[in-house]
Order: sequence, then C-alpha cells, then structure tokens
Amino acid sequence: MELKKIREMSDAELNAELEKMKKDLFNLRFQHATGQLENPIQMRETKRNIARVKTIIREKELAKAQAE
Repeated sequence: MELKKIREMSDAELNAELEKMKKDLFNLRFQHATGQLENPIQMRETKRNIARVKTIIREKELAKAQAE
C-alpha cells in the first residue's frame, strides 16, 4: 500500500485497514505453519504495512495534540 494513500485516509478508515491487515497477517501465519504459504515475502510486506499504518495513526494523534 502506498504511503500517499494511507495519509489520505481518515482515522476510521485507518483503524479498519489496520484490523484488516492484522487478520491477513494471522491468516498468513496460519498458512505458513501448515506449509501452505506460497510466498513468504507476503508476511514481511504485511508486517511493514501494519507498521506504516500505525505510524500514520500516531502522527495524526500527535498533530491533534499539538493543535490543542
């Protein structure tokens, strides 16, 4: 997922996307454990995307705190 698209999302959309990515990561881990995962790089990319979304959420929280 592109950083530009993530930054344009609202707080609710970011939280929904984060939950979706966490579910995806859980499914990828399950596939990996059962030997059904075809592309293990997907796990790394999903983890990085989760980190990106969390970073943007935190940046928005800090920006709101400074604005007050």
